[in-house]
Amino acid sequence: MRKKLVLTAAVTGAGDTHKKNPNVPVTPKEIAESAIASAKAGASVAHIHARDPKTGGITHDVEIYREIVERIREADTDVVINITSGGGGDFVPSKQTPSAGGEGTDIQTAEERHRPVGELLPEMCTLDCGSLNFADQIYMSPTEWLREQAKLVQQSGVKPELECFDTGHIRFAKQLIDEGLVDMDPIFQFCLGIPWGAEADAETMVYMQNRLPENAHWSAFGIGRQQLPIAAQSALMGGNVRVGLEDNIYLKKGVPATNEQLVDKMVGILAIQGQEPMTPQETRNYLGLRGSN
Repeated sequence: MRKKLVLTAAVTGAGDTHKKNPNVPVTPKEIAESAIASAKAGASVAHIHARDPKTGGITHDVEIYREIVERIREADTDVVINITSGGGGDFVPSKQTPSAGGEGTDIQTAEERHRPVGELLPEMCTLDCGSLNFADQIYMSPTEWLREQAKLVQQSGVKPELECFDTGHIRFAKQLIDEGLVDMDPIFQFCLGIPWGAEADAETMVYMQNRLPENAHWSAFGIGRQQLPIAAQSALMGGNVRVGLEDNIYLKKGVPATNEQLVDKMVGILAIQGQEPMTPQETRNYLGLRGSN
């Protein structure tokens, strides 16, 4: 068990959650302010999705990402910025024409997914390492697209966080490493409890951890009520942690949370375990990010 670890706040995500919890940030200003508040509460990293300010839904607009990132960078509070590059992978088969995408389909090429990362150059970005039955739709991330995307991330100098929603995703992430498409010590994120991916339990975490390269850093998150238990278990097992409104919108049953409340609660749990979050600069040094000493 490590005394200091990375605490990521995933502040908004792409799901239709704002109607259930009005604290979910939507506008660039709200998202940036929530990231800053999370950092003040103890988060080392802010994981960023962009939303359409008018609809609250997902957007891939680089200019919206730009406003979020610039607001965070201009703040007095330091935090490592981690932009998603997994948008544009949603496929919903049409009942009339199964080979075509129906309502809710949102597909981007590898180059399009990379554009906000390539233009804004955050310190980190996610790389979703495989396709998945994601609730009632399919999340599409084919292997050749991933190779292309990994190469673009590598060329940009941004550190990829290898998102693994199932055990086969770890296998392919290691293939990317073997092919030289991930530099230095890799960072893995275990995404647990998504229907229908890997289970959110300690047994699954142990299985996934045991299949990592020896030099890998790793973290884990669970969704919904599993968020804090999975984070606490990850910390005890030597991993890093992630909380935030992307994965869980409640502080407790029926009580809508804010990001800073979830971060503060996680900081308290870590303290009970004799642990604490790294500062953003300690995180840069530990993970080998741009701006490390």
